[in-house]
Amino acid sequence: MAKKILLGLVAVLLLMQLVPANRPPVKQDNPADLLANNSVPEAVAQILRGACYDCHSNETRYPWYAYVAPVKWLVADHVEEGREHLNFSDWQAMDIGDQLEALDELAEEVEEGEMPLQGYPLVHPEARLSEEQRQLLIDWAGQFADQLLE
Repeated sequence: MAKKILLGLVAVLLLMQLVPANRPPVKQDNPADLLANNSVPEAVAQILRGACYDCHSNETRYPWYAYVAPVKWLVADHVEEGREHLNFSDWQAMDIGDQLEALDELAEEVEEGEMPLQGYPLVHPEARLSEEQRQLLIDWAGQFADQLLE
């Protein structure tokens, strides 16, 4: 009986692999990208690329587990939702009001520990932000918003 249950579970897992995840596409050429069009300090750019860009840009790096069900559906959903909320690859196409709102929200989410998402740093060590890195992002967001208003 246990053997049949185990075989049934394996069969279900194998069949799950056939259901597509509809991952948002990766695009490396992003002429409206935040980092390509603005003078962002290198330390901030590294944090953004390591902790934010996988979900908040068109330059997502899908790891191996993003191709294995059921995780592949979660990853696709997080990336799609992240890009809808803020896509750094479309930064220059945003109006200044949306940019200011995005910077304010970025600072708030980072300060409250809401970003990066809780599980993301577990498998992405570069997204484990120290308090100093969090403060650097918060300070940069405020300074960059001030620059946009000049």
